[in-house]
Amino acid sequence: MEYPALDPDPYLQRIERMGEAAAGRLQRRTPDDRRRDRAFQISTLNAYLYEELGFSGNREHYDDPRNSFLNEVLDRRTGIPISLAVIYLEVARRAGVRIEGVNFPGHFLVRLPATTGSDDLIVDPFHSGALLSEMDCRQLLRQHVGEEAAFDRGLLATATRQQIVVRMLVNLKRLYVRMRSFPQARFIADLLLAVDPSALSELRDRGLLAYHMEDFPAALRDLEAYLRMMPRPDLPVPEHEHAAGGQSEEASESSQIWEHVKTLRRRVAGFN
Repeated sequence: MEYPALDPDPYLQRIERMGEAAAGRLQRRTPDDRRRDRAFQISTLNAYLYEELGFSGNREHYDDPRNSFLNEVLDRRTGIPISLAVIYLEVARRAGVRIEGVNFPGHFLVRLPATTGSDDLIVDPFHSGALLSEMDCRQLLRQHVGEEAAFDRGLLATATRQQIVVRMLVNLKRLYVRMRSFPQARFIADLLLAVDPSALSELRDRGLLAYHMEDFPAALRDLEAYLRMMPRPDLPVPEHEHAAGGQSEEASESSQIWEHVKTLRRRVAGFN
């Protein structure tokens, strides 16, 4: 997309070398009995990535799209939580340390899973690999979701590779939409639908982006498909909602999309 001629091999080789270097530091700095010390593994990875190589969270320019491209993150050594987490995960894996991604709301984290007689270690790659307690996670949730957000241990579930890819793409799409870079956002929506063809929200967004770009036939195709595939609620609208003229959020959105479809049908018919 942004780097169509990019050769990924040099970056993959760089990550391999970083993993080898981290493994060497773990072996060199720790006797055999301490290599299994999970906190020490984290501190060694942190010292290598953040102190030696200088990776850091990009607080000053958080919304810079380059923070989401791994080639730029490797070159500039700065990024957002999820892109830094991907670097952390891949370097750790190559160094022989088992780490998992955590799809935490608003702020991606990583985890060193529990062993017998110990708890998970939750790590924040954006803040130099800081170890987070449950209280820290609760505070992070309130910071990103709101004061009323309810914490649940399920929020610390392991993220699959597909979930990580989807979250990175959704972040980038939202950023492009805010920048009104609709062609790039539409391309990202294409990628998201390639990853998960059943993602109705992405089908809707791609149609709306095509509408903004005045590609009316494509917009009509996507939005009609979205309305066809939308689940229909079986329950009638409660009488008090009829009286108040209220609608559910889903019904209101469907009504708005239907208005777009009627407008698009008129426009497309005028082209024939």
